[in-house]
Amino acid sequence: MIDWREEVRHAVERGELLKASLDNMNQFLAGSDNPLYEASLEELVERKLWPELNDRFFKTLTFGTGGLRGRTIGKAVTAAERGQAGADGCPQFPCVGTNALNFYNVSRATQGLVRYLKIHLGRKVPGSRPSFAVAHDTRYFSRAFAEFAARVASENGCDVYLFAAARSTPELSFAVRQMNATAGAVITASHNPPHDNGFKVYFSDGAQVVEPHASGIIDAVNGVGNEVYTPVPEGERGNVVALGPELDAIYQERLRTLVLRPEIVSGQKDLKIVFTPIHGTGGVISVPVLRGLGFQVLTVPEQEQPNGGFPTVKSPNPENPEALAMAMELADREGADLVLATDPDADRMGVAGRNREGKMQLLTGNQIGSLIGYYRVHTLKELGVLTSANLSRAVLIKTLVTTDLQKVMAEAEGLRCVETLTGFKYIGEKLGKYEQELPLSAQQPYRSLTEEETRRLRLEHSSYFVFGGEESYGYSGADFVRDKDANGAVVMFAEVAAYGKSLGLSLDQLLDRVYLRYGYFSERSGFLVFEGAEGAAKIRRLAEAYRQNPPVTLDGARVRDTQDFSGGGIRDVEGDTLPAEHMLMFFLEDGRKVVVRPSGTEPKIKFYLFGRRAGLSEADLPGAKAELATALDRLWQELQADAHARVG
Repeated sequence: MIDWREEVRHAVERGELLKASLDNMNQFLAGSDNPLYEASLEELVERKLWPELNDRFFKTLTFGTGGLRGRTIGKAVTAAERGQAGADGCPQFPCVGTNALNFYNVSRATQGLVRYLKIHLGRKVPGSRPSFAVAHDTRYFSRAFAEFAARVASENGCDVYLFAAARSTPELSFAVRQMNATAGAVITASHNPPHDNGFKVYFSDGAQVVEPHASGIIDAVNGVGNEVYTPVPEGERGNVVALGPELDAIYQERLRTLVLRPEIVSGQKDLKIVFTPIHGTGGVISVPVLRGLGFQVLTVPEQEQPNGGFPTVKSPNPENPEALAMAMELADREGADLVLATDPDADRMGVAGRNREGKMQLLTGNQIGSLIGYYRVHTLKELGVLTSANLSRAVLIKTLVTTDLQKVMAEAEGLRCVETLTGFKYIGEKLGKYEQELPLSAQQPYRSLTEEETRRLRLEHSSYFVFGGEESYGYSGADFVRDKDANGAVVMFAEVAAYGKSLGLSLDQLLDRVYLRYGYFSERSGFLVFEGAEGAAKIRRLAEAYRQNPPVTLDGARVRDTQDFSGGGIRDVEGDTLPAEHMLMFFLEDGRKVVVRPSGTEPKIKFYLFGRRAGLSEADLPGAKAELATALDRLWQELQADAHARVG
């Protein structure tokens, strides 16, 4: 038997293990007497898996403004972690390490969050007890982490609303508002690979935390030294209440209010939809709501059942064509019109529909959002909800990396278009701002009012949110959920498809109608992956290289301007200052645009490419599509080569 601690010290001296990794290993072991930890470390050292140890311990998993996200299953699984589980699939225990999503970090996150909630609530209502809503998706360890977080929170003096079974992220947001909870969390890593999981935090407004609460929670979590704590006395502990079908019913009823023209939906009873939750939570809510509205809905049998391994797909991400392949095959066999797919926690939605040639065609996130936005803006005008007297109070919100078609559309129709940084938390923050601008007499009962009543109040006194979204397949059409909501997006897009069918138009024909009215906009995105400790350093170097030495030309076009968001101070159209973010925009003299930003949740640096052609006739449109696609492809090839050259 080796002296593994001595081996670790020698590895640091040889440069095979980072000093930071050693320090974090010592802190990790000091914070618990769990025998699993030492057994796993001993095996990894004995196998001399220094890169694996660095990946697990080079830092403590950072609690960011969105919470935590990391691996629950290591690249190498130890015998202790595997436990009684089989050789394939999920180990019995999560990944050991400070840079992993495991019970150690879930405990720290929950303890820190509860500490902050007590301080925050104590200032407002001294002596009151905070409450905490907890949901989880279908990923590996999600249920165990949710139950553990609920226990930690209650033992630290917080009431808990715990979902009785897997539910979507947007329903968690809805539950925080419905139950008037002080905060909430959902155990999910959204569409990440099966080895990941996360702890995503929401505040009392139902939106992801932003400043000033974000920094306060981060400081509180960082102040938790380890997972061990002393529970408060029995009489001071919180109650744990299960959330189940009763809340589902309230949420479903609210989702049905997203339908703007019930007569169009009821008039297209033959519209056939294939739906897949990709082994996640989406079918729990979306399928009964669609069927209740009268749509014919088929589900993909192989993908209906919850499974954290997502065995039928390479990635459970509706952005990826492969994730919708089985649904599209079923649609062809059954003659369905539309495919709708949601990711594991049902905050993102992908779409495929029949084109003018009768073939199933995938839509991009920008196209999906633009069709929903177009339909909702024009329908609300036709219904007399939006008028010349109140248009100035109507708003469409999009992220800066989402197609400019939505901005041009909104402005052409007289609406305000607000652009935020990437992340739906900033859209949620805007919705909170609009609610706070209502008269005090309306704010108190706001959450109990009908959608029609809240809409009237916002159009009279504040800003009415017509639609919001991001290019990465996240959408929202109301403010009763303060995050992207694939359940709501499914309802909204099904109505769009019914509308198109009522006009005899396929989805691509409906899109062309939008392009001819506002101009043709084309986008593509790409990313480079750099994993582990070394990868994180490469991403930092690459982002800094772009700031210090931005490109002069790209694909033969001069870069006429560069906008750097890292210094902060940039204001949106409402005069609100955007937070600083490591994001750069390069504007080319030929009208193309490039945005570069490191991902906040994955080991990637992302690139967004944009192009536009205006004033097109129907005859010009096919040529413009082909020309812009080629131009953006060339640009992406050059960006990849340039990035690799910058980081070696």
